[in-house]
Amino acid sequence: MTNVLFSGGDTAWAEYEAPLRAALSELPFAVAFSRDHAPGDVDYIVFGGGERAISDFAPYTRAKAVLRLWAGVEDIVDNETLTIPLARMVGGGLDRGMVEWVTGHTLRHHLGMDAHIHGQDGIWRSDTCPPLARKRPVTILGLGALGQACGAALSHLGFPVTGWSRSAKDIDGIRCLHGDDGLRDALSSASILVLLLPLTEQTENTLDTEALALLPDGAFLLNPGRGGLIDDDALLAALDAGRIAHATLDTFRTEPLPADHPYWANPRVTVTPHIASTTRPDLAADVVAENIRRGETGEPFLHLVDRNAGY
Repeated sequence: MTNVLFSGGDTAWAEYEAPLRAALSELPFAVAFSRDHAPGDVDYIVFGGGERAISDFAPYTRAKAVLRLWAGVEDIVDNETLTIPLARMVGGGLDRGMVEWVTGHTLRHHLGMDAHIHGQDGIWRSDTCPPLARKRPVTILGLGALGQACGAALSHLGFPVTGWSRSAKDIDGIRCLHGDDGLRDALSSASILVLLLPLTEQTENTLDTEALALLPDGAFLLNPGRGGLIDDDALLAALDAGRIAHATLDTFRTEPLPADHPYWANPRVTVTPHIASTTRPDLAADVVAENIRRGETGEPFLHLVDRNAGY
């Protein structure tokens, strides 16, 4: 019997229990799935985080892997008691949801849709035709699975796409840059900037005053990645100065975003409530089940986290 433990809060359990049971029942071996296995009996931990989540992994001496339900791992990756493999969620609907959000808001700003949606004032303005996509360079910071998927979609629509990552990459349809010089180049060419970096000590405040100053005047910013990637005070100053045309933000340092946060009242900011990319339970359950199958058959786990890199 393979014992799988769910570690997470009541809300996550209610949402994921049935899909996970269904996916695990399709495996070619018997699985006991529960929230209450004794630590020494657990073979795999499905980690949802939040209340009731495990903080001390030391008693789980038989466990072979921790399987995260979300893409982010910043709340667990530095846990010194976690010495077994940690896999993050890739797929599970995350990629398609992110592509749709990024593409939608890129097109919104590219086409100037806000002016028409909110500007029904009876004045016919025929001199505001947007350029074609090929004249609107887009930069994506972060070329993981989500960044690559978004880059491919935008490139297919005709946008010139530049991607930046810490290490060198070669991706069809995307101009790939890396390193400090590459970052400066990527920022200085971005009419629309998309942040999809993981949050680590190295990436926190990537978009600070200096980085914002490299963006062309009138650039648009999309952040569906992590709130900590942005120096909030620096962004607000750039918005108030008119250097950044608009920021559409989906993730924040504190969530839910406090009602008195200046982002809410700023006319150059759109707040969306961390909905850009959400794990779909039925699809995520299949990813978890596949990793458990791999663990039991001696195949390598998918989507393992590099503990040194932090993602």
